Amino acid sequence: MTDHGGLAVIGASKRFGSLPVVKDVDVLIERGRVTALMGENGAGKSTLLKMLAGVHRADTGTFVLDGEPVEISSVPEAQQLGIAIVHQELNLTENQTVAQNILLGREHTYGPKWMGFIDTRKVRAHAQSVLSRVGSAVSPDATLGDLSPAQQQQVEIAKALSQPDISILLLDEPTSSLPEEQAKELLALLRGLSASGLGVVITTHRLDEAFAVADRFVVMRDGDKVGEFEASDPATTRDRIVTAMVGRELSTLFPRERRPSDHLALEVSNLSRGMVRDVSFSIRAGEVFGLGGLVGAGRTEVARCIVGADRKSAGAVRLFGEEVRIRSPRDAVSLGIGFVPEDRKGQGLVQSQDIERNIALPNLSTWQRAGLIAFSALRRAVEQGIETLRIKARGPRQLVSQLSGGNQQKVVLAKWLARDLRLLILDEPTRGVDVGARADIYRQIDEIAAAGVAVLLISSDMEELIGLSDRVGVMAEGSYMGTLSQEEISQEAIMRLASRLDSLSTDASNAGGEH
Repeated sequence: MTDHGGLAVIGASKRFGSLPVVKDVDVLIERGRVTALMGENGAGKSTLLKMLAGVHRADTGTFVLDGEPVEISSVPEAQQLGIAIVHQELNLTENQTVAQNILLGREHTYGPKWMGFIDTRKVRAHAQSVLSRVGSAVSPDATLGDLSPAQQQQVEIAKALSQPDISILLLDEPTSSLPEEQAKELLALLRGLSASGLGVVITTHRLDEAFAVADRFVVMRDGDKVGEFEASDPATTRDRIVTAMVGRELSTLFPRERRPSDHLALEVSNLSRGMVRDVSFSIRAGEVFGLGGLVGAGRTEVARCIVGADRKSAGAVRLFGEEVRIRSPRDAVSLGIGFVPEDRKGQGLVQSQDIERNIALPNLSTWQRAGLIAFSALRRAVEQGIETLRIKARGPRQLVSQLSGGNQQKVVLAKWLARDLRLLILDEPTRGVDVGARADIYRQIDEIAAAGVAVLLISSDMEELIGLSDRVGVMAEGSYMGTLSQEEISQEAIMRLASRLDSLSTDASNAGGEH
C-alpha cells in the first residue's frame, strides 16, 4: 500500500459455472487518484467492480484496505468498509423524491425503534448536503422521474456518497447515457471527488474521457489484467491503451478506402417539422456525410422525417434526383433506405427474438419464393452477416438480449447489409460500444460507402464524426448552420457552428458542394 492509502486487490478470480470471468487480477486503488478500468465488452471489468462492491463474492483473492486484510462478501460488508458502487443501470425509483432515493433504507428516524417515524427534515438536510457535494442544483423534493438522465446520475452518485465514511467510489460506465457536455461535467465532478481524498474507479468505452480523468489505466482482456499504465508517463498513449485492450495494433481506427462520386444520392430541401426549420443539405453516392451539433439540435428529428418515422410538415426529399414521398419506415425500406436508430434496444431490435429473426425482419421479401421463405438462403445470409461483422455469439439462434451492446449494434447493421441499400442513416452508431467493436463498425461503414451507398452519420462523438466523415453538416436549435468540406472539418469549426458563433451558406445549390 502506498502513502495515499486505499484498497489493494491481490489475485482476485471469479467463475460463473465453468466460465472464468476474472482471472487472478491484482489492482491497487489509491485514495486521491482516479483509476480507469479499460477493456472490451466481456473483459471482466464490471464483474471485478461488483466483486469489490460485494455484489459478487470472489472465488479467490485477498483484499487489503489501508494495510489491513478485509473480507468483502456482501454489499453491506463493502458499505461498512466505505466502498460504494454506481451501476451502469441506475438503481433508483422514479416515483419517489430525490431525498427518498438518496437515503432509501437508511432514513433518519425518531421515536421508539419499533415505531420508526421518519424524520423528514433530517432526511432532506442530509440529501441536500450530499447533493451540494456533487455540485447538483437538483432539489431534494423533486420527483426523480421528472429529472434528466444527467441529473439522475448525479442523484445516484449522491446516494453512494451518502453512505458513512466512504473512501472508495466505483462507477460502471457512468457516462454511457450522457451527451458530451454533461459527460464532461460528470468527469469534472469525479476529479473533484478524488482531489478531496476519495479513491475513484471508472469504466468507460470513451478513450477521450479516460484520458481526461484518469491518473492510472488498468487494462483487462478476456478476464486477465494485461496492462497498467500511469497517465503521467509520456509513453502512455491512446494507441498503447487500445492495443492492450484488443490485443492487436489498430494502426488506423478510421479506414478511408472509399471515393465518393459526383452523383447526388440524397437531397433534403427546406425540411421542417416542429423545432426543425427549413433544413437543406445533400449527400453524394459513396459519401459519409456527418451531421453534428449539440444535444437537442434536431439531428435525430431530421433523420426520423427522412425515413417516415415522423411526418414532415414541409420540404422535399429526393433520391437520385427523383422526389419521393415517404409516409412510413416501410416506404423508406422499399426505397432502399436503412435506418440504425439511437435506441438500438427499443427501436432497432426485437429483444425477445434471436439474431436470425432480427436480421430477417426487414428482409423477408428478399428470401420469399412463391409466398414461402427460402430458409436455406436466409441462414446463409445470416451466417455471412455474423462472419462479416465479427459478431460474437453462440450462433444465429442466440437471443439478441444476451449479446453485448457492441454485438447488438452489429446485428442492427447486419440486417441492413442483407439487402440492397441506396442510403443508410446511422444515429449514434457506437454509443456504449467498446473500442474493438467500434473498429469493426467503422470498417463496415467504410465498406458500405465504398460500395456506392450514401451514408448519413449522426454522432456526438467528435473524434468519430471527424474521423469518418467526408463532409460535416452542423445543426443548432433546429436550424441548419452549414456544411464543412473535408479540409475545413475540425472540432473548433464544428463547435462554432453548433454554438451559432458562425454560419455558412446553406442554400440547396451549395449543399452538394464545398459548403
